[in-house]
Amino acid sequence: MFQWIYDSFGSDVSVLRIFNYVTFRALMAGLTSMFLSFFLGAKIINFLYKLKFKENIRSDGPKSHEVKSGTPTMGGLMIVSTLLVSVGLWGNWKNVNLILITIFSFCFAVLGFCDDYMKAILKIKGGMRARTKFFISVVLAAAFSYIYYYHTGQISKDTKGIQFVLTDLFLPFVKGPIVNLGFLAIPFSALIVISSSHAVNLTDGLDGLAAGTVAISTVTLGILAYVTGTPIAANYLNIPYLPGAHEYSVFLSALTGSLLGFLWFNSHPAEVFMGDTGSLFLGSTLGMISIMLKKEMLLPILGALFVVEALSVILQVGGYKLTQKRIFRMAPIHHHFELLGWKETKIVARFYIIAIILALISLSSLKIQ
Repeated sequence: MFQWIYDSFGSDVSVLRIFNYVTFRALMAGLTSMFLSFFLGAKIINFLYKLKFKENIRSDGPKSHEVKSGTPTMGGLMIVSTLLVSVGLWGNWKNVNLILITIFSFCFAVLGFCDDYMKAILKIKGGMRARTKFFISVVLAAAFSYIYYYHTGQISKDTKGIQFVLTDLFLPFVKGPIVNLGFLAIPFSALIVISSSHAVNLTDGLDGLAAGTVAISTVTLGILAYVTGTPIAANYLNIPYLPGAHEYSVFLSALTGSLLGFLWFNSHPAEVFMGDTGSLFLGSTLGMISIMLKKEMLLPILGALFVVEALSVILQVGGYKLTQKRIFRMAPIHHHFELLGWKETKIVARFYIIAIILALISLSSLKIQ
């Protein structure tokens, strides 16, 4: 909205020029969503209590989690709603990719909401059928990839930096594209989105764990988005310049603010859980943003914690089927550490530290190539 105000009246009112600066709008987007979360958080939690959207704690989990039974879930509604308001105010809606990421991330949130509703209200054990949820995820991810690659994606035509086509694949710490995926870019990108969404979903098992680690990732991606969409910075760093990509930093800043506001209520002991409404939304958003920034192969480094969480479940299930023995005391791996005697807050704090280290390694890829 504020960008529209500048476009309409900026030439007549010089003070409105500030709305044309992405850095200012990104900062204000983050502050807006964060303070909206602070203001609306208690109201949303009470609303979820009244609707009896309560979390069911798995019976085979750590005994310390039994006290969490009945805590409101679907707190992802707080993240999504404050994000949408903030991006609506501070985003530049002439940027079609901003519209694209907003629409499809919201679609994943709706998918997660349906799953949460089935579990919490309809009392369907396990919620939505795994095949149904997976199929819808594939359709959404493939639709996003097709629209981006063939309709809304842009590449630089005039920069002196790296020359590439949209379906080129880049590796971290390697200068220039390594291969052109062609039509395979669609299934490859869909795999990135689906993997990311489910990995974050599995990470959401301790108070503040998913919200905090994703917030660290969104800050990192916000920095990457800004330099990727700034010609001088992109050329200096020898990274692909993508026109309009700096606008994603407004979206990511707003998302970071929403996560910090949510973390205020989700930190131990949690007053609300994000549920699949939040975790599928967050994971898919990380995947889609990484694709739009040509950082698909950097995401496994930045989100290595999410990768490990997902791999621990795959190894646990696969190992048990083959040998009838469990590799970990419990999967995902954060529960394994709990059963080893680590306190929940210590696990979360250590995962935060690891996430910050991974973020610094990811940012170093800007110059080391």
